[in-house]
Amino acid sequence: MLPFIRQGVQTFWQQNILQCRCFSHLALSEYVPACAPVDRHQVELLQDFVSCSQRLFVMTGAGISTESGIPDYRSEGVGLYSRTERRPIEHSEFVRSEAARRRYWARNFVGWPQFSSHQPNEAHIALSNWERAGKLHWLVTQNVDALHTKAGQQRLSELHGCTHRVTCLSCKTVVKRSELQERFMVLNPSWNEESHGVAPDGDVFLTDEQVANFNVPACESCGGVLKPQVTFFGDTVSQELVFSLYDYLSQSDAMFIIGSSLQVYSGYRFALKAKEKHIPIAILNIGPTRADHLASVKVSSRCGDVLPHILTQE
Repeated sequence: MLPFIRQGVQTFWQQNILQCRCFSHLALSEYVPACAPVDRHQVELLQDFVSCSQRLFVMTGAGISTESGIPDYRSEGVGLYSRTERRPIEHSEFVRSEAARRRYWARNFVGWPQFSSHQPNEAHIALSNWERAGKLHWLVTQNVDALHTKAGQQRLSELHGCTHRVTCLSCKTVVKRSELQERFMVLNPSWNEESHGVAPDGDVFLTDEQVANFNVPACESCGGVLKPQVTFFGDTVSQELVFSLYDYLSQSDAMFIIGSSLQVYSGYRFALKAKEKHIPIAILNIGPTRADHLASVKVSSRCGDVLPHILTQE
């Protein structure tokens, strides 16, 4: 089986390497860090890794969505931390400060139309196809952009939640973010501010003066504080979700980390658990990751240049 697979992928990449390089150049987003052309040998090793797996556990990070035009935090030269001194809001600040919530929601209100319009790219579509082919056992994403859902992924957990949902901190009622946008517009009919840049997760840059008069609605059920159903920095992922993902990982025979540096422990812990259970790991990511020393295969390329070309047929 493997010699046939290897021969097939060599032939495939010989025929398509120029096309992939051209696509990489033409589709390069300002939020995707520079990287070397696709290394055919690395991809052959990744093809063998995927082909040998029958129940693949996949974890994705921001690197898969930068190719859809969504900026991330840590990419070298193009991530938020490289471009600005600004940092994302902390959970404790959001909960305790009405001014912080007003600032957050004003910026989110401006950024929402663009953020919510982003569409899945070839890499998202490829993973959805892997699920339909029976190759992918479970996918957990660190992203909050709903692009895997838009791509049709069903065997999916959102580790850090999703910005397309909003929850009340008091009564736990959940509403669609699109519905909240309409309430914002009703409460702020003449508010029309322009942003000074785009940040990850639907955020934009506004000054304190711009947000001073922005009105934030309360929960319609109880009057409580509304918060996006995401895990802010400084908050923790529920243990129930973590243990359920450990179960899915235990049921799998390989782990594939895509587009994540794993600098945040909430994601890195799954690589540690895979190593503990002797589950082999492969990584596809531009630049180093926290789990490189745990991986048997590492490919340093754009997700969209690699995933659509990995064959899942036996």
